[in-house]
Amino acid sequence: MSKTVVLAYSGGLDTSVSIRWLNEKFGYDVVTLTLDLGQKDDFASIEKRAYQAGAVKHYTVDVKHEFVEHYVHPSIKANALYQGKYPLSTALGRPLIAKKLVEVAEYEGAEAVAHGCTGKGNDQVRFDVTVRALNPDLRVIAPVREFNMTRDEELEYAASMGIPIEHKSSVYSIDQNLWGRSIEGGPIEDPYVEPPQEAFEWVRPVEETPDKPVYVEVDFEGGVPIAVDGERMDSVKLIEHLNMVGGLNGVGIVDHLEDRLVGIKSREVYEVPAALLLIEAHRALEKSVLTRWELDFKTDVEKEWAWLVYSGLWVEPLRMDLEGFINATQTRVSGRARLKLFKGSFRVVGVSSENSLYRPALATYSSASSFDQKASVGFVELWGLQSRVANEVLGGNGKSGRSGKKAEQVLG
Repeated sequence: MSKTVVLAYSGGLDTSVSIRWLNEKFGYDVVTLTLDLGQKDDFASIEKRAYQAGAVKHYTVDVKHEFVEHYVHPSIKANALYQGKYPLSTALGRPLIAKKLVEVAEYEGAEAVAHGCTGKGNDQVRFDVTVRALNPDLRVIAPVREFNMTRDEELEYAASMGIPIEHKSSVYSIDQNLWGRSIEGGPIEDPYVEPPQEAFEWVRPVEETPDKPVYVEVDFEGGVPIAVDGERMDSVKLIEHLNMVGGLNGVGIVDHLEDRLVGIKSREVYEVPAALLLIEAHRALEKSVLTRWELDFKTDVEKEWAWLVYSGLWVEPLRMDLEGFINATQTRVSGRARLKLFKGSFRVVGVSSENSLYRPALATYSSASSFDQKASVGFVELWGLQSRVANEVLGGNGKSGRSGKKAEQVLG
């Protein structure tokens, strides 16, 4: 193998410094790889900076459709929200980046891959575990983690090596893809401080949103969103459209204290309009077509699926096993969900499906009811039988323990 390493390159400080560091410390020729996950970056500028920093070759790969269809769609089917809040936007992108790192490394005959993760976050686990599972012969290097540089030291190193660094005035650390925008650092590190509006790009402040509710209809087929307001859309365009609609109506901010893998509680803020809208719409449609027992069991499966993805175990066979069950439930999850958005809030206001288990004739209290109320007598008798017997035992041969008490004692 050649003395080559493939670096996941974002164009920022960490990965720009890593190019020169890998060359200087290990003698590697550095091939850089940037993936278009829908983050709207200037990819020509990123490629230029890679070469200026010392890369010998650069790849830019558009993976938006692969990301949506093989990573985002499974997360929608799983109603995936880590700790009930976070739609896994960054977490879903990392195993795809790791997969492409391995593919380019194998194509280039490289002996190693590298990434710009620190030793504090979750991404180091997502990259390392996925790469080693896909190709255990590849060495994985994390220069920032191994060199233990602070940001000031990185800037000093970049200056001494003549590495051009894009000037950023923002105090926030941002990671963005089609499924969400994560925001860390700056004033939001104080969990009591409301995130300033300057931190957001996708979601309007509530006071600037329309004064009338906006209704959105989403069609699903086999658990996957296929159309908005009756218009069938490309999978990427559909998410981009709902990010725009949700953001314009002030919908899509998640702000919570998140438990990282490394044991740190971290204040995390996300902009995820499409993710929240689609997961809520999907969940409502599932309630219409799945049985009570399927829904109850799937809730536990969803929690485990989200945990595996968050914790960097995309390659864990259990995730694929769980998806076998999830996919089996999704064959009936087709239909339409109607959402109402207004001033930063949203809710599902209607669902329709040919597979719905809802039967008006059974549910109605009107004269059109087909339900025989007399059938409930035996059901209620048997339903509470064991509880009634247990109370007889606990109360002493069926007595309430209040015998002989005066009325005022019994009634309080």
